[in-house]
Amino acid sequence: MNSLIKLELTRALRNRKFLFFSVIYPSALFLLIAGNADSTTEVDGSGLTIPAYMMVSMASFGALTAVLMGNSERIAKEREGGWVRQLRLTTLPGRGYVLAKTAAAAVVSLPSVVIVFVVAAAVKDVRLDAWQWLALTGSIWAGSLVFAALGVALGYLATGDAVRPITMITYFGLSMLGGLWMPATTFPGWLQAIAKWLPTHAYAALGQAIEQSRAPHAADLAVLVVSFVVFAGGAAWLYRKDTLKA
Repeated sequence: MNSLIKLELTRALRNRKFLFFSVIYPSALFLLIAGNADSTTEVDGSGLTIPAYMMVSMASFGALTAVLMGNSERIAKEREGGWVRQLRLTTLPGRGYVLAKTAAAAVVSLPSVVIVFVVAAAVKDVRLDAWQWLALTGSIWAGSLVFAALGVALGYLATGDAVRPITMITYFGLSMLGGLWMPATTFPGWLQAIAKWLPTHAYAALGQAIEQSRAPHAADLAVLVVSFVVFAGGAAWLYRKDTLKA
């Protein structure tokens, strides 16, 4: 399995388009959204300045991009191309393929998180304690596993041609409705009520809690745990179903 992980990492790092969208794109969006924002103006209802709030949102968005976009389309195409079928003939267990995909995406997601933090600190003078930087990095990186599981599920759900539009709709829907591109507090009341149930909203809320030096809300943790169980369970079921068809 270690060899497969190295192969997946090499392939991901050679994909310049993927690296741009997962590593550079979130930082560029941060500068676009928060670049001209006053560093002292707070986002309504958050207790955080616009740069601090958007830093967590864009770091979460970058990790989401890496694990969701990086997994779903490649898995669907490899299924159609027969690569997954060939791997089943080896001693590699089925879970090893899924773990290799998830591990590779998780490694690539880390630079996107760190670069957003560096840009926010250097350009917008965002300042946090050392423990907060470490906790933010760990929570956003670990939380991305929720969406890695979703990416695997989508990769086994759709064909190579259909997976891209399905993934894009899911990706942009979760990002926008979850408040990653703009604060959910600016949404109409009915849309805010929907956003609170989305894993992307809970995902960013963990980082915002760390910035405020407080414990995360139990509801946000529950949304993430339930989402992971649903996505991982769906991925496992679809994998078994695909195996039976092979």
